Amino acid sequence: MGAASISKTLTRKFCNGGGSLVALGRPWVPLPPQPQAFSSSCSFSSSAISSSVPQSQPASSSQVHGNERRWGWSKLLLFLPGAITFGLGTWQIFRRQDKIKMLEYRQKRLEMEPLMFNNISPSNGKLDSLEFRRVKCKGVFDEKSSIYVGPRSRSISGVTENGYYVITPLMPIPNSTESVQSPILVNRGWVPRSWKDKSLEDLRSGKKPPNIAPLSVQGSEGSSWWRFWSKKRNNVEVNIPAVIPTEVVGVVRGSEKPSIFVPANDPSSFQWFYVDVPATARAAGLPEDTVYIEDINENFNPSNPYPIPKDFNTLVRSSVMPQDHLNYTLTWYSLSAAVTFMAFKRLKPKRSRR
Repeated sequence: MGAASISKTLTRKFCNGGGSLVALGRPWVPLPPQPQAFSSSCSFSSSAISSSVPQSQPASSSQVHGNERRWGWSKLLLFLPGAITFGLGTWQIFRRQDKIKMLEYRQKRLEMEPLMFNNISPSNGKLDSLEFRRVKCKGVFDEKSSIYVGPRSRSISGVTENGYYVITPLMPIPNSTESVQSPILVNRGWVPRSWKDKSLEDLRSGKKPPNIAPLSVQGSEGSSWWRFWSKKRNNVEVNIPAVIPTEVVGVVRGSEKPSIFVPANDPSSFQWFYVDVPATARAAGLPEDTVYIEDINENFNPSNPYPIPKDFNTLVRSSVMPQDHLNYTLTWYSLSAAVTFMAFKRLKPKRSRR
């Protein structure tokens, strides 16, 4: 606007002839009418000066529609975070309902009467329906094949101590109808670190902990001369190892599902970070379809409390409880409301100041 006004002023002054006289300090004298050539040159100069000023060109209709389309997509993108967070909050509601049903199912299964496990084997097809059922098992522990899973921390009198879960095969008792008919894996509970250290020392030294208790010999045959003169030979008991049966009350479980932060198991170095039933069975020399149970028997010897069985209440708990899902729902919905409000605030036209 400034350049255009200056050009018009200069043109008007020079075309009227007064500008040059005033600039030279001479008195003004009216001039005769100028010829047509001079006026045309003035008009030409005015048009040339005015044409040198850039003029804004009107935008085409295609550009206008393109800008409107891009602005429409940008408005939709402003509401995308609110839609995503709202969907996550709704998904947590469904997750909460599923978790409530799962915990109720576990509670009902654990309240049933324990089953005798002497007539159940992995091949009879009943294992799929036995998870979270209490069972009674009788057999003998094969201590030399124990596997330690951990470390797992445990709080004792406010002091946290690292330890392990010890998993030991429960072997059948020969000629016993009350014992298990096939080996099973038993998670006997939590033990301190010293248990694993001692087990590794025994493995390195080649020692095998006894799992049977031999009977003492009650009599002997005596010397040959005594047998010759004796009218009645003494009955001699053979040194037959006596099997000490162990009764276990446990719950049928499956393999654990580790998170992405849990390292992989390394059986070659005796490193087990989570329960993998098929791999644990292979390491113990058992079939991969071996049954795995967790001991929940609370009747243990106070003088020798280890292993400490799992608490019954921990079986009806989950890493994420229904209350946690409810908290997640409120969090996601709050975020959705916040980002949606910010989007409306961004699109609201600003009031013009007067």
